[in-house]
Amino acid sequence: MAFESLSDKLQNVFKKLRSKGTLTEDDVQAALKEVRMALLEADVNFKVVKQFTKAVEEKAIGADIMNGLNPGQQVIKLVNEEMTDLMGSDAAQLTFAHAPEPTVIMMAGLNGAGKTTTCGKLALHLKNKSKKTMLAALDVYRPAAIEQLKVNGEKVGTPVFEMGTDKSPVDIACAAVEEARKEHFDVVILDTAGRQQIDEALMQELHDIKERVHVDDTLLVVDSGTGQAAVDVATGFDEKVGIDGVILTKLDGDTRGGAALSVKAVTGKPVMFAASGEKPQDFDIFYPDRMASRILGMGDVLSLIEKAGETIDEEDAKKAAESLKKGRFTFNDYLDSMKQVNKLGGMGSVISMLGMGGKGLPEVDETMLKRNEAIIMSMTPAERNDPKLLNPKRKNRIARGSGVDIMYVNRLVKQFEQMQKLMKQMSGGKKRGRFGQMAQMQNMMRQLKF
Repeated sequence: MAFESLSDKLQNVFKKLRSKGTLTEDDVQAALKEVRMALLEADVNFKVVKQFTKAVEEKAIGADIMNGLNPGQQVIKLVNEEMTDLMGSDAAQLTFAHAPEPTVIMMAGLNGAGKTTTCGKLALHLKNKSKKTMLAALDVYRPAAIEQLKVNGEKVGTPVFEMGTDKSPVDIACAAVEEARKEHFDVVILDTAGRQQIDEALMQELHDIKERVHVDDTLLVVDSGTGQAAVDVATGFDEKVGIDGVILTKLDGDTRGGAALSVKAVTGKPVMFAASGEKPQDFDIFYPDRMASRILGMGDVLSLIEKAGETIDEEDAKKAAESLKKGRFTFNDYLDSMKQVNKLGGMGSVISMLGMGGKGLPEVDETMLKRNEAIIMSMTPAERNDPKLLNPKRKNRIARGSGVDIMYVNRLVKQFEQMQKLMKQMSGGKKRGRFGQMAQMQNMMRQLKF
């Protein structure tokens, strides 16, 4: 999960702070020294780290919190606030043109950052915002680049404008915007060529496009795993071409956090979107406050709720709620819940958003989830609805049918029985607020050892 190493280290620091009834200046300075080391190891820009820790120290020691209630928690709150400010405080917005002119977004970046894939993801995001969007293929150099954009466009139901590889990118951009205007598209996304490194030819081409076409937003796509190198790329593009925002990709990989925490502070340009995973829907608005909470291991409940609202079918949600009210939970419900989790990006993504990542929880075994699905699919409809029917003979038949050892069937049944008990507790307990429900969900997942 993204930022796992950084989150683990920061949570260990905070654990020590919470354990103290009162704090001295030495306590705060020792904690911030550890925070400083964790940020540097996460490849956050050195000057940014220095300014960040200095700001937290001044506020922590200067404010009357050292002997107040929960001083450790107050320091953590300060760290959260400063980290949010570091990344831009509020979510940055795209600039939309006034109708009938189409909004023109130019995508730029180096090869390998995932620019063409991100074009498709941005197109889907805009489509979900009721924006009629068109993609335009301007990469005439890389073999199969146009075909790749067409595939991505097809996945998200977005048309692709292309003129082959014989026309110049500038001419294609002009023609694409004219086509968008004629066909009443709201947005046209220009997928420009990338390079292995920043060079004059690339910069001149982007500059020429902006000279001929009114570009509303120039977005730079950077690989978040490259840390400070991503910040250097953003600085280079901004100086030579001018960028309006950054899209961080590959946040599901071995992301140390350097890019996310340094880009805005160093370049002054906001991170506007964050992309993770291969699916077109693995793309989100970058909210600095929510990202800070995730990095600090506090979860991102709001994003999880929003994502659930966008991806989970309303009728399925109603059925699940009715089952929960009655305290009834079957293997069919279990299977449905796993499908819904997959729609949300998988168990790893859900656990991260609930603030449950790190060493305190066993690593998510996606293979186990697929194996459980195979076991359930090998049951008869009656067995799925009434787990009490599962005697040893039936279990052996199910094991053979799903191609697994009998111990996996027994393990699933035991896990399922635990979940049934917890579901009954949730349905029978008093109504709780959103955060109380999330706490219950965290407890349930820990007991089930997800």
